[in-house]
Formats: sequence, C-alpha cells, structure tokens
Amino acid sequence: MPVFELQLMAAVLLDCLLGDPRFLPHPVRLVGFFCVTCEKIFRKLFSTELLAGFAAFVTVLFLSLALTAVLLFSTNHYSGFLAQIFAVILLYSTIAARDLVSHSRTVYRALVDDESLDNARSAVAQIVGRDTSVLDRKGIIRACVETVAENMVDGVTAPLFYAVVFSLFSPLLPIEPLFLAVFGAMGYKAVNTMDSMFGYKNERYLYFGRVAAKFDDAVNWVPARLSGLVLVPAAFFLGLDWKSGFRIFTRDRLAHASPNAGHTEATVAGVLGIELGGTSIYFGKKIIKPAIGEDKRPAEDMDILRSNNLILVGSLLFLSTLLLIRIFIVQIVL
Repeated sequence: MPVFELQLMAAVLLDCLLGDPRFLPHPVRLVGFFCVTCEKIFRKLFSTELLAGFAAFVTVLFLSLALTAVLLFSTNHYSGFLAQIFAVILLYSTIAARDLVSHSRTVYRALVDDESLDNARSAVAQIVGRDTSVLDRKGIIRACVETVAENMVDGVTAPLFYAVVFSLFSPLLPIEPLFLAVFGAMGYKAVNTMDSMFGYKNERYLYFGRVAAKFDDAVNWVPARLSGLVLVPAAFFLGLDWKSGFRIFTRDRLAHASPNAGHTEATVAGVLGIELGGTSIYFGKKIIKPAIGEDKRPAEDMDILRSNNLILVGSLLFLSTLLLIRIFIVQIVL
C-alpha cells in the first residue's frame, strides 16, 4: 500500500486507540480562541455585522492554516521524519470517532443504571445543544442518536474527505501529500468550529455568523451525502434493515432544516425503524423539527449502541472507498 494511505490509516488508528489527544493543545480549542478574539476585534472595527463576520471568518481560517504551515514546515526543516510523525498527529487530532462513540456510550450507561434519568440527561447535555432537563427516556435516546448520526460527518467523514482531496494536489505543488492532507483537514475543522461558534440564528449571530454558516454548509455538502449513502451497505454488513435505511434516506434526507444533517439522520432512522426529529427546546424556545423516519417501534436504549456501530462501520467503508479512489486516480489518471 502507498505511503500516504498508510499514514492516513495510522492517524485513524490513533483516534481509535486514544481518542481526543488531551496530552496536546487541541487544534479546535485554538481555533475557538481565534474565533473569540477575532469577534471582539472585528465587531469594534466594522459597524456592519455581516462585514465583521466575513472579516472574522477569513482571519480565523488564515490564522489556522498559517499556524499549521509554520508548525509543519519548521519541524520539517530540522527533521523530515519528525515532521511526518507530527503531521500524522495533527491529522489524527481532526478525527473524533472514538470520542463520539465514548460520549454516546456514557449516555447509554446512564440510561441503564439510573431510572431517574437525571444522569442520562446530564450526559446527553454534553453532546447536544438542546435543553435536556425535561427529556423523557425516548427524548434522550432520540437526541443521542441524532447527534451520533449528524456528527459522523463533522467528526469523521468530512475531515477524512478533505484530507484525501487535498492530498491529490501533491503533483501540482512541491508539498508532500501528508502535509496537504493536514491542511485540508485543518481547514475543514476551522470552518466547522466557526460554524459551531458563530452559526446561530439568533440576534447576536444572525448576520455576523452568516458567512461561517453558509461556508460550512458548502464544505459539508458532498461528505454529508456520501456519508448517508455509505451507511446503507454498513447496515447490510451489520445485519440491520438496510432496505428501509435506503428508502428513508431517499425520502427524508432533505426534511431537516439543515441542508446536510438530514442525510445521515435519515439513513440511521430508517435502519433502526425509529422516528427522529420532533419538538426540542433550544435557548428557551420550542423548535418543532420535521419528522425523519417512521415510528415503527419505541426507541430503546440499544439504539444508541446500534447507531454507534452503524457510524463506525460506515466510516470504515467511507475511508476504504476514498483510499481506493485515490489510488486509482494517482496510478491511472495522474
């Protein structure tokens, strides 16, 4: 297998073994610091919120990529071998499969161990943005499954997608494929983090965060649709209802308010035979989301573990497909 493919698989394996690299300053936290700082600066510099948000977006993205370049190329100046190791570590830090599964399993264990649901509500509050204080068991499970499905894209498949896509520019640039992959994945995480911090449709961020939100929609467009599709064969391999998964994917994937979140949610809902969406409370306001899936049966605790297995196998298929396509392009086309 070519070197780059092995390096990318090493980054994925590190995430599977270690999860969030707490022994290092996480890049997302640094991007968050850039976001907070730039928001303060550009809100003072510009009277128009849309322009201030645009300036903040461009600056945060530039700083994130520039710092990545400085770290990689300065390390490479002293030792190419150390730079390769550092690049793999940076790439691994952009993937969040283990943490996603770990957090959702914490919710599952709380549901099983605590009949009062207080611990489960606290656990699911760590991974969702909605108010969890009044959720019943079905609502907790639904919130957890929706988050697992949606974050398959943000935390796993989209960073891998842009790592592979950017690596293909190596023949055109005097930069190693691994370094370009890091730029692609880090650039994506910067955009995604800005959407998480600025992309709210409230009075404070409706205009300031519009550029970040729209750009995040654009960069997630392809990975979200591919991820929804790849969950169908994943369900087949797991012995789950892949036919219903494909049917609900084709029917309900555009029902979500987000142009991208509904694709994976629809497939997961169809495979599990449960209904997602419905009423949720965000910042004290009741939001009614369109129903996704079919209420064939009540949601149960095990649906959290089933959704975990589904996104893990789906992510593996996604990565395998990307690498096979990359090998074909490099060897045949380029």
